[in-house]
Amino acid sequence: MTVLEDRIEMAEESGELTLDDLFESLERTTPEGYKVEIVEGAIFMAPQRDTHWEIILDVVEQLRTKYPRKRVKSDVRIDYPGHLNGFCSDVTLVAEGAEKTPAGLWRCADVEFVAEVISKGTAHNDYGPKKTAYATAEVPVYLVADPYQGKCHLYSQPKDGEYVSELTVAFGADVDMTTTALGLTLKTDEFPRD
Repeated sequence: MTVLEDRIEMAEESGELTLDDLFESLERTTPEGYKVEIVEGAIFMAPQRDTHWEIILDVVEQLRTKYPRKRVKSDVRIDYPGHLNGFCSDVTLVAEGAEKTPAGLWRCADVEFVAEVISKGTAHNDYGPKKTAYATAEVPVYLVADPYQGKCHLYSQPKDGEYVSELTVAFGADVDMTTTALGLTLKTDEFPRD
């Protein structure tokens, strides 16, 4: 049994709300055009902006040159290690042959790449607890695109809950991921800034 399954089982036994309970409730009350995530038990809602979406779409389109559509996900809930971590990452690439759990969710162990596009109100999550959760889950490649800084931050080689390698590239330059599990170069020349 994994740490995540242990914590979920303990939460269910204690009467504490589970991620499933929280997301079910949030689905009924979230306004259209908002993204909802649960990070370390805290609920975050952020409006989707044009800049945000344009970067997401650009990353997805570039991934699609190498990977089939069914492996590339956007805003799909995946539970990660830690207390009540249900993330709906901006872009996720799952492994070939990955299958959903009986509950209909993708497993974090099958995630090969995650990209997050920074929103002002939730940037601390992407650089902090989400980065830690991705590293703990051993997601091989994590990309943060920050339209406020005009930079991409590439994290790779997860070990002991941290990323060993970090590369920062200004928008307009290529992000070389050919030496990572992704095996491609990401062009950022059309990434808009906020």
